[in-house]
Amino acid sequence: MKISDFDYELPEEKIAQVPIEPRDHAKLMVVHSHTGELEHRRFYDLIDYLMPNDLLVLNETRVIPARLYGERVGTGAQLEVLLLRPFSDKQWEVLIKPGRRAKVGTRIKFGDQLQATVVKTTDVGGRILEFEYEGDFDAILEELGETPLPPYITAKLNDRERYQTVYAREKGSVAAPTAGLHFTEELLDKIKSKGIKLATVTLHVGLGTFRPIQVETVEEHQMHEEYYCLTEESAALINQCKAEGGRIFAIGTTTVRVLETLAENGRIRPGSGWTDIFIYPGYNFHIVDALVTNFHLPKSSLLLLVSAFANRTVIRTAYQEALKLDYRFFSFGDAMLILRGNSNGNQV
Repeated sequence: MKISDFDYELPEEKIAQVPIEPRDHAKLMVVHSHTGELEHRRFYDLIDYLMPNDLLVLNETRVIPARLYGERVGTGAQLEVLLLRPFSDKQWEVLIKPGRRAKVGTRIKFGDQLQATVVKTTDVGGRILEFEYEGDFDAILEELGETPLPPYITAKLNDRERYQTVYAREKGSVAAPTAGLHFTEELLDKIKSKGIKLATVTLHVGLGTFRPIQVETVEEHQMHEEYYCLTEESAALINQCKAEGGRIFAIGTTTVRVLETLAENGRIRPGSGWTDIFIYPGYNFHIVDALVTNFHLPKSSLLLLVSAFANRTVIRTAYQEALKLDYRFFSFGDAMLILRGNSNGNQV
């Protein structure tokens, strides 16, 4: 399978630069993958497609201020560091720009209270940094770090919380699970008052989610590991929903990856660890019945996942329609609901 089959032309003006207000007023394209029918609604209409036996599964990860700016000790050269994941209290895997100035042994100063040394290079072009500091690392990050918005967003974000979901709890992501950005507390309350239950997972978004696919043949791509956690309570809710004939609505591709990592014979098991699951067309889904997601970058692992969930032809048609009708793309853009079952909610 060629990655070029998942390319499309996207005019720059279609990339959303700022989040819509209120959050739940984004457009919602409803994709009935079994018929190819497309509907055009608003995100707050999501509730119309939910039934009392259904379950929403949300990724409650929280974005950390993972972008740091420092200078190389001895030369004063400016360096930009993006934290990816911790290996210990003081060691992190990071990306550094420009990388040629960050050889093993390089010391970087971020301020009076934070310095680091490059101790290793990684096979994906990253570095392992060992930090030196006193006090609380999270507090230092809050003071020195910036929210790492994707490079295609050039507008300034005045409110850091707009790049967090309203249910973000567990610190650790370097990018937001953007499908969840559309929810408001009020919409979640309405959904719960309809008798629909909510469960949570954690997947800390890292290089695995946003790293571009750099090989021509899809099957050769290797995902970078990302940390996940699913509690016994959430597993019980998911298994109960499946047993009672309800549908699992995964909010975001990151949620899908956790659920499919932990699926066993149509059920889910609790657990935590690191996943490098790579979902692309031909994958057989075990747990997820419906998916809420955004419109994704060309030739990305996220576009491959949604093409697997619906099918390539349906998704291609949906994206063409979205471009024609001025949908907003990527992180601050509009949303898509993909339903895989028939009108009675039964799996096809």
